[in-house]
Amino acid sequence: MKVLMFGWEFPPHISGGLGTASYGLTKGFVQQGDVEIKFCIPKPYGDEDNSFLRIVAMNSVPIVWKDVNYDYVNSRIGNVMTPEEYYRYRKNIYSDFSYMHTNDLGCMEFAGGYPDNLHDEINNYSIIAGVVARTEEFDIIHSHDWLTYPAGIHAKQVSGKKLVIHVHATDFDRSRGNVNPTVYAIEKNGMDNADHIFCVSELTRRTVIEKYHQHPDKVSTLHNAVTPLEKEILDIVPQKIPGEKVVTFLGRITMQKGPEYFVEAAAQVLKKTKNIRFCMAGSGDMMNDMIRLVAQRGISDRFHFPGFMRGRQVYECLKASDVYIMPSVSEPFGISPLEAMQCDVPTIISKQSGCAEILDKCIKTDYWDINAMADAIYSICNNDSLYEYLKVEGRKEVDSITWEDVALRLRRMYEKVLGWK
Repeated sequence: MKVLMFGWEFPPHISGGLGTASYGLTKGFVQQGDVEIKFCIPKPYGDEDNSFLRIVAMNSVPIVWKDVNYDYVNSRIGNVMTPEEYYRYRKNIYSDFSYMHTNDLGCMEFAGGYPDNLHDEINNYSIIAGVVARTEEFDIIHSHDWLTYPAGIHAKQVSGKKLVIHVHATDFDRSRGNVNPTVYAIEKNGMDNADHIFCVSELTRRTVIEKYHQHPDKVSTLHNAVTPLEKEILDIVPQKIPGEKVVTFLGRITMQKGPEYFVEAAAQVLKKTKNIRFCMAGSGDMMNDMIRLVAQRGISDRFHFPGFMRGRQVYECLKASDVYIMPSVSEPFGISPLEAMQCDVPTIISKQSGCAEILDKCIKTDYWDINAMADAIYSICNNDSLYEYLKVEGRKEVDSITWEDVALRLRRMYEKVLGWK
């Protein structure tokens, strides 16, 4: 089976769970042996792991004039190759992400990440998708999250192939209900044009059905999983402070993640004990507000803001923690609690998270219930039996949640959409 996937980020260059999930899902297909994935991203950096898939660099795909609006493209980038020139070029150098980014070959530029002109980049990405879809061989199209839905639709129109979209989050999650009408329209259009919709949780599935008016038969739940830790991560020796406990929040410091509830719960805990430190690792538009809130609550001496972390830093932080907490207001899934449990860290999650549907060996509270959160933190830090139970049983549970199983389920769903079964 050949799959053309459209994504927006890929490890090690990620800003959240989207890239992590894309990596895990695609790597989960490896054991099947007969699945070939072409994974498109706007701007690879060259250090992505392409040992199990082929990375297609959209910023290095020459645009063929008959595939797009010639006047529009020519006005943006200058010289555009003819079909004959493109096929000669493709035959010579087309493999993995070894393209040379040069505008005189008619390539579209991308900033990568999430720039201020994000909607322009989404549009340009969809233009390139038409070129890729016309020149590649594949059985099915798979678009990850709203940024790539227009690309998936264009590829479907060009190729006539089936399109599935993967909803990792909706704007209802990101905005606490204050939905951006432009983003909503892109999401809704993607869902309307998809042949099937995969959601990372039943929570997200209900949102898609109720808020985007999709037929329930068209929408399936496909929970995320977690990638096994490599030896270099397993061998990390945690840096602990004798006599101190550490409680960690790790993620984007935004409305969706509920950082203010973490601070308020910390303030409640510190009324009872002073041997606990709180770490809010990450960055986001609410970071300065959280620093001010910590100061207002008078707990600055027990609070740390180490900033954004990636790669090994994430696991060093987790392994140094005694408790991990994710108080998200609306979390489509949430991979970070699974990563914490892999590191033997007892975990507290909000009931309003998708991962709460598959995790049992953790403590679940409502995101707004700071008293319950505070009680859970205090209990784990002061009850050795509870700490050991959540540490050991949590690790066992999360080790059984694999991307290989997810990929097998997805393969069966692909075949059903294609009418192969």
